[in-house]
Amino acid sequence: MTRTRLGSGSLAALRGPLVTFTGEPAHEGLSALRYEPDAIVTMAGGRIVAAGPARAVLRALPQGTPVENCGRDALILPGFVDCHVHYPQLPVIGSYGAQLLDWLERYTFPAETRFGDVRYARRVARRYLAENLRHGVTTAAVFCTAHPQSVDAFFTEAAALGMRMIAGKALMDRHAPSALRDTARRGYDESKALIARWHGKGRLGYAITPRYAPTSTPAQLEAAGALWREHPQCWVQSHVSENRLEVAWAKELFPAARDYVDVYARFGLLGRRAIYGHGIHLTEREWRALHESGTALAHCPTSNLFLGSGLFRWDRARKATRPVRVGLATDVGGGTSLSMLQTLSEAYKVAQMGGHSLSAAQAFWLATQGGAAALDLDDRIGRVAPGFDADLIVLDLKSTPLIAQRMDYVRDIDEALFVQMTLGDDRAISSTWIAGRCAYRKELRG
Repeated sequence: MTRTRLGSGSLAALRGPLVTFTGEPAHEGLSALRYEPDAIVTMAGGRIVAAGPARAVLRALPQGTPVENCGRDALILPGFVDCHVHYPQLPVIGSYGAQLLDWLERYTFPAETRFGDVRYARRVARRYLAENLRHGVTTAAVFCTAHPQSVDAFFTEAAALGMRMIAGKALMDRHAPSALRDTARRGYDESKALIARWHGKGRLGYAITPRYAPTSTPAQLEAAGALWREHPQCWVQSHVSENRLEVAWAKELFPAARDYVDVYARFGLLGRRAIYGHGIHLTEREWRALHESGTALAHCPTSNLFLGSGLFRWDRARKATRPVRVGLATDVGGGTSLSMLQTLSEAYKVAQMGGHSLSAAQAFWLATQGGAAALDLDDRIGRVAPGFDADLIVLDLKSTPLIAQRMDYVRDIDEALFVQMTLGDDRAISSTWIAGRCAYRKELRG
């Protein structure tokens, strides 16, 4: 860990066991995981000032610095990063009996029509962000609805909490209810105004957000590509290859494209800071195109299972000759939980079904540093190291009686992490820290 000379100023510190990453475990093995059984993380001005063995950091701490002792049964980690989620779908999470295209028509579109009411949108955004804090999610890439009000509501609430969030207005000018459709021109104009209003304000970032290719005309996708060329510091987010019927529909609507990924490539919507949800049914040519362009995928295991979409192929995504950047995502409301621990549990099972074992170290890397890298933010978040944003979580390693008894038998930190991702849920989050401030603390129940 790093020893840093501490200056004067308002400092706060956490003490307890610490895990962070210096690289990707899939490539570097467990040497990429840095574990300190007794560490101190010092924070000031929203950033991490020092992180390392308690004995070393204590020597540099100014007298009187408050140090919160998390205890031996805790674990300090970088905050979780959710790379793909729909906050307006929170009211329909856990709805029964539909696959993707039916899900959109039956649940999603009706739910999203209410977000023209900014007061309603703010209520849902407030609940969604509160749930993020309760589940240890400190950064997310978020889909809003076609209403600009839904974006204003979301960013207003996120700014009040000081959270690092990426979000954007959904662009849809066909194959959607009239209340949710815009036009290529209006979608461009409204997105441009939202970029001016929100992108770079505090810790907020804007994502140009064509919902997915079938709900946008070529004119709208062309406008989205033009908008990104004008604002290359923004993100692009959408969906690709989630469901076989969706893939066939995209081929029918864009017959000149070689495949689904090529649809986006033709409109200039691939590249670094572009992230696409799912990527289940990709061809080798599509994998290569994603790798060569630096485009990232968001793996959404609970959604893919719940909607019967298919199994993401970890082995193909991280193929050594053309690895694709991958982050982890809840994809609520098709996803069934905002808990990244439960999402990791399902990701492990999906990988097992594909004949590949996802290690605990790799899983936690995906939920932290890997997610940050997929969003091109790995120079700011995803690690516990000096200079990084002080977005942290503290896990309770014995959050339930079952987990407590299981932890009595673990042999090392890798096994401890595996127990947490297999058996843990929101109860494991003791506290969530946003820019060095405690934004959530679990209530102790007698």
